[in-house]
Amino acid sequence: MPDRGPEFRLIKAARVIDGLGGPPIERGAILTRGDAVRAVGPEEEVVPPEGASVEEIVYEDKTALPGLVDSHVHLIGIGDGRAGDDLTLLPDEVLTLQAAKNARTHLYSGVTTVRDCGAKNRTTFMLRQAVEMGITPSPALLLSGRPIAIIGGHLSYFGIEATGEVECRAAVRQLIKEGADFIKITATGGSTLTSFPFRPSFSVEEMTAICDEAHKFGKHAAAHCVSTQAIVNALDAGVDTIIHGYYRDTDGAIEDRPDVTERLARQGVFVNLTLHQGRQRLWDLQAKKESEGITEDEQAEIDRIEIGREQSLAHGAALRDGGVTLVCGSDAAWAHYEMGGFQDEIEIHVRLGMSPMEAIVSATSDSARSCWAEDRVGALEPGKQADVLVVDGDPSRNIDDLKKLVDVFQGGRRVDRGNYV
Repeated sequence: MPDRGPEFRLIKAARVIDGLGGPPIERGAILTRGDAVRAVGPEEEVVPPEGASVEEIVYEDKTALPGLVDSHVHLIGIGDGRAGDDLTLLPDEVLTLQAAKNARTHLYSGVTTVRDCGAKNRTTFMLRQAVEMGITPSPALLLSGRPIAIIGGHLSYFGIEATGEVECRAAVRQLIKEGADFIKITATGGSTLTSFPFRPSFSVEEMTAICDEAHKFGKHAAAHCVSTQAIVNALDAGVDTIIHGYYRDTDGAIEDRPDVTERLARQGVFVNLTLHQGRQRLWDLQAKKESEGITEDEQAEIDRIEIGREQSLAHGAALRDGGVTLVCGSDAAWAHYEMGGFQDEIEIHVRLGMSPMEAIVSATSDSARSCWAEDRVGALEPGKQADVLVVDGDPSRNIDDLKKLVDVFQGGRRVDRGNYV
């Protein structure tokens, strides 16, 4: 008979953060059995059953917390700045391999669950099959498959193009047939060359059909929105998560809309601002400026990003003050944002006014709630998946300590982060 290893694992740390927002448990412990958490609390209260086979791991001066939940990724992205219009020209086989590389990178950085918000054809579904076969490591995958777009709309180059309520309902049914865990809607244009960035795409009736059909099958809907009217349309339609969430008119001018903020809060709709996406590009350009110099156009891009970043932080602070639940989603590996840097997304939430603990919650239990996965992940509670991140220091005081990775446990097993086979 093969050695099955110990029945229980007891993880002890200087402090345990459960992901629910309360103070850290000093001298805490987590008891796991198989892939699930059995108990969490002070170490003197978390005791394995008498006579049980137990592996005990002690982390002095370190913090254990839930595995991170990135609520917005594009696993097929490369993060080298290329437009999605060009990315989609790559063969599906290449994109599936890239998705596997990105998934492993994110897992090894401490992200144990991802929500993928749009991919070409069946690439991410093929990745999931490979993961289930044990071919490649990955965070738990929550997949939309192809996004739903209007003809020529944002991500239409690898999405399902739908017109009218009948086609919208049919698109949802097709995606669910293919294995989608949720539905991604592009409710405005975006970086796609044939789209109109700040103009709503679908009508309210079309989006309502998408949301109704998704909810009928127990799925949620997340909508890319970069204008105020599209957000209002999405609220009317019953969308569950707003992605980006800018208040802008059809010409791109910033709007002040506390009435929309009130609706977001009242309806309990999550907002994923993707704040670090532009900052990563800023960092890249600043590094280039110091090392080799930049062009006038690149300097102008720096200036635009800096202005936009301040505007985004002010907008995020206003949403938070208005009672909107902000969740962490990186948007990696889109544009210039490579996988593996989710902690930068969490850190920038502190810059908009969250406490470090609030930012941790936004990237764990709140993010899991936005993904409709809070019954399985996002917090260290009995019965939930034993996904545990161990870091040096205390991220509840210094959010940068989230980058001081020591170990990652997924489903109760310690991840071999040196395994690149």
